[in-house]
Amino acid sequence: MVKLNMNDNYDKKILIVDDEEDICELVRYNLLRDGFKVTCSNSGENALKKAVSINFDLILLDLMLPGIDGLEVAKILKKDTRTEQISIIMLTAKGEEADIVTGLEIGADDYITKPFSPRVLVARVRSVLRRKKKKTEDKNSVLKIHEFLIDSGRREVTIEGETVDLTFTEFQVLKFLAKNPGWVFTRNQIVDAVKGEGYAVTDRSVDVQIAGLRKKLGNFNNYIETVRGVGYRFTGK
Repeated sequence: MVKLNMNDNYDKKILIVDDEEDICELVRYNLLRDGFKVTCSNSGENALKKAVSINFDLILLDLMLPGIDGLEVAKILKKDTRTEQISIIMLTAKGEEADIVTGLEIGADDYITKPFSPRVLVARVRSVLRRKKKKTEDKNSVLKIHEFLIDSGRREVTIEGETVDLTFTEFQVLKFLAKNPGWVFTRNQIVDAVKGEGYAVTDRSVDVQIAGLRKKLGNFNNYIETVRGVGYRFTGK
C-alpha cells in the first residue's frame, strides 16, 4: 500500500502514457507517494480518450508507442481546445537534438530521457505544475506594445488587427521578450523563462524558434533584434 502525502499535490491529476508496464508502475508509485492522483495508459489511442474525459493537469508521454506515437498524440492534444492546456512532459529513450526541437515546437513543457531518476522526475513534474499555476494566474493578461497585441488568455497575437499564427513556443518567446522591451537575454535565459530552469535544449533550438518567429512577423520582424555574442531583445524603438 502506497501512503499518500497530504500536500498541495493531492488534487493534481496525472496521466502516464507508456507501453512498458514496469516503467508505468515505477512512475506511478513515485507520483502516488508524492500525493498525486495517477492514471496509466499503454497506448496513444487510449490516452487520447482518457484526456478528453478526465481533466488532467499533466501528461507524462512516451514517444515510442504502438499505433499513434507520442509526438502525434501531443500534436492532437495541443490542437484540441478541450486538452490544449494540459501540461506535457515527454518521457522517452529518444534523446537526439531533433527530437528535443520537435517536442519544443509542439508545445511540450519538459523532456526527460530514459533512464531517469524517479526523484528528479517528480521534481520536474512539480516544477512544470508550478509554472502552469503561474500561467493560469496570468492568463487574462493582455500586453499591448507598439503594433502588437498579445493576449495570454487566448494565446493570440495580432499586429495592426491581423492575427499572427504562432506555435506554442513561438508565442511564449515573443511574450517574454515583449514584456521586457530593450532588455537583452541570452539563449539560456530565454529557455529558462519559457520552459523553466534545467530544460534540456540547445542554443540552436532557440535560434530555430527566433527564425520561425521573425518569418511570421513579416514586416515587423525588426522588433526582435540579435545582439551579437549575447542573445536577443525586443526593441523599444
